[in-house]
Amino acid sequence: MTDTCVVVPTIREWECVRDYVANAREYGHLDRLFFVLVTEDFCDTDGMREMLEEEGVEGRVFDGEAREQWYEARGIEEYGDLIPAASHAETSFGLLYLWAHERFDFGVFIDDDTLPHDTDYFGQHYRNLEHTGETLAVESDERWVNVLYRNVEEHGLYPRGYPYSAMDEEVGETTEQVDHVVASQGLWTNVPDLDAVRILMDGDLQGQAQTRTTREDYGEDFVAATGNYLTVCSMNLAFRREVVPAFYQLPMDDNPWDVGRFDDIWSGVFLKRAADLMGHHVYNGTPLCEHNKAPRSTFGDLNNEVPALELNEHVWHIADDAGEDAESYAEAFGAMADALVADDTDYINDEFLTFVGEHMNRWLNCLDAIETGEPLAEPTPADD
Repeated sequence: MTDTCVVVPTIREWECVRDYVANAREYGHLDRLFFVLVTEDFCDTDGMREMLEEEGVEGRVFDGEAREQWYEARGIEEYGDLIPAASHAETSFGLLYLWAHERFDFGVFIDDDTLPHDTDYFGQHYRNLEHTGETLAVESDERWVNVLYRNVEEHGLYPRGYPYSAMDEEVGETTEQVDHVVASQGLWTNVPDLDAVRILMDGDLQGQAQTRTTREDYGEDFVAATGNYLTVCSMNLAFRREVVPAFYQLPMDDNPWDVGRFDDIWSGVFLKRAADLMGHHVYNGTPLCEHNKAPRSTFGDLNNEVPALELNEHVWHIADDAGEDAESYAEAFGAMADALVADDTDYINDEFLTFVGEHMNRWLNCLDAIETGEPLAEPTPADD
């Protein structure tokens, strides 16, 4: 039974899907997967469809025009601006597609510059989401967990989005009883997921890193302890349907402040806060993927990150004070959205927080509109 929507945002190396399909076929999961490729009008959508057909997998390809048709067919055109074009945040369209089809119990985000290792990729994510029992829990005195903490004394790496004010933390390992995992974050070998400042400090001008990660940099899988935050990167991530209301990939790139590169980071902060409120967990570690980030200007990434660097130091505090009485992921997300809109602290580009909060509330309205609409037959690929 097809119960998993695999979302791949791509304008470049979409052939990586073949490797993930081969992995799923080898380990017996292919019949559970439906692939949604989110792309743009200038890309080879015909080639993408042919690939899915050649591989014998269910799936759809959505460029900009196809997304507009989908919004119109479901009567949600007014929410089309929630998904910025030509932005990594367009993974949110995959969340809308998943939400509109009740057969999907799970979602998986895969970036097009990754490849699976020679292990049971999808099976490990499924096992993580079903994991229960006493589990290694990592915490720190800064209430932030570096997902690369294992070998940090050797490589000194902190992942993209980790607050600078939370560095040099005292790390502690304990255990927590895990009863319900809502997200499984697989980590990465080869090019680490760093922000531009840290890439520059590592001496790389091509948007990658001189320091690389290997399997040996990771040990036992873990959860971030309750009350602690962590960076959540969407390049290798599985999640349950229930978190979609609190997992909107935030509106980056196409905004008046030119803020980019924090879509999955801030959505991860909000997801972790909501999961804590619900008594649930985010699981981290395996399955690893190989991250083969293409060379690009580090300063280009820096230009996208700088407008929100100060906000990133504080946004988690706003989330941390919101939603105490929430009884669902939607209520928790709505409370955090309202807190962002109401925040009157003076930060650089603080108007962007209001912008984000308003979009978060509209995200919840959009999901309600989809949920209450009549089931629709999907357009055929030829109509895309």
